[in-house]
Amino acid sequence: MVTIAPAAVSSHSYAAADGVRLAVDVRQPDGRPALLFAHGFGQTRHAWTATAAALAGEGLRCVTFDSRGHGESGRVPGGDYHMEQFVADLVGLARSQPEPPVLVGASMGGLLGLVVAGEIDPGLFRALVLVDITPRWETAGVERILAFMQAHPDGFTDYAEAAEQIAAYLPHRAGRKSEDQLRPLLREGADGRLRWHWDPALLGGDLVREAERYQPRLMSAAANVRVPLLLLSGGRSDVVSRDTVDEFLRLAPHAEHVELPRATHMVAGDANDAFTREIARFLRTLDGGATH
Repeated sequence: MVTIAPAAVSSHSYAAADGVRLAVDVRQPDGRPALLFAHGFGQTRHAWTATAAALAGEGLRCVTFDSRGHGESGRVPGGDYHMEQFVADLVGLARSQPEPPVLVGASMGGLLGLVVAGEIDPGLFRALVLVDITPRWETAGVERILAFMQAHPDGFTDYAEAAEQIAAYLPHRAGRKSEDQLRPLLREGADGRLRWHWDPALLGGDLVREAERYQPRLMSAAANVRVPLLLLSGGRSDVVSRDTVDEFLRLAPHAEHVELPRATHMVAGDANDAFTREIARFLRTLDGGATH
């Protein structure tokens, strides 16, 4: 790949099948190959900014989006969220690309990718990169994430208070997020208080209440994936473990696994340079390489 001028970001919205509008950013629209980034539960498309900018600078088309109920995307009326909506959104976005994209999916985004590639449309993605997620996960790690998301329903008085809470949640990271970094993650309510960007109704929906019920389906889907597959895990993750990784590799024996030792579950944020390098390396193996 040849480094070219930094790509401008083109922002627009995508209308999902049920009318919910998703916020989408595109970098290097004419680039190849195409990458579609799907963030984790409680994140936004901004989790991918550094990686998408770097890979777009190498001439790749990079598409990031906010899942429904997250960030600047629309919310489901009545708060009735379920997994099939998120799957349909991912299918629609992938089909709207000029060529089958490589999916880079973190946590929830990776699980949705497994369902699509192993159950819905085997040829929709050229390849999959799963970011610190396996079809079966460590319950304690997920519970820690949900506890953080549920901890401040009344929001914060200012950005400094929110930054303090993030620093406590991610004590291994140096420094605190600035107001500019926090602005996309918070919304000011009519009462003047700042609340996280996600729809609180997400926390009471099937994706949370019945998440583990989906594990047999996810395991079956993983076993059916035939496209090239890379699992990038964090060596300090509490969501995946040696046991869950080994189980996944038995289900998908053609998958490659790379562990980034310093990263937690938040791989892209903890070790972004190494994370981006591994994706670029994996993409090079697709050029002229055999698919499965």
